[in-house]
Amino acid sequence: MSLNKYRSDVKLIEHNQQVVFNYLSNFDNLSGYLNSGLIEKITEKIPQIKITDFQSDQDSCKFNITGLGVAEIKIVNREPFKTIKVESSGGLPLSFVFWIQLIPVDQFQTKLRLTLHAEMSMMIKMMAGSKLEEGINNLADTLSGLPYQ
Repeated sequence: MSLNKYRSDVKLIEHNQQVVFNYLSNFDNLSGYLNSGLIEKITEKIPQIKITDFQSDQDSCKFNITGLGVAEIKIVNREPFKTIKVESSGGLPLSFVFWIQLIPVDQFQTKLRLTLHAEMSMMIKMMAGSKLEEGINNLADTLSGLPYQ
């Protein structure tokens, strides 16, 4: 197993840093969005991955990935308005730590960058490494377009 690091491009969000942080630091906010069609879009883009049984609360979410097992991710640290740290648990063949970093541009704009540290075998890296690189940027694009309130 080796540690692999992936970073997204920096994305601009047209909302206040505090609003973005409060929204992203509560997985309940994301569940409605995911269940309203995002999961189907992921399956369309990557047919090998089918996500089912999505459940969440404020600090964690759990879902099944067909062929891989149950994945669970938990928010383990919140540095108000700056950073959200998420860790994986569950039965997947890789473990990861994930950071959402927020930097204020001005009162109404925030920069977002995602950083992923994934612990995986060489075989998994060969199969999924390029998808993770692409996926982290797709996730950053998705998060930058959420309906923040």
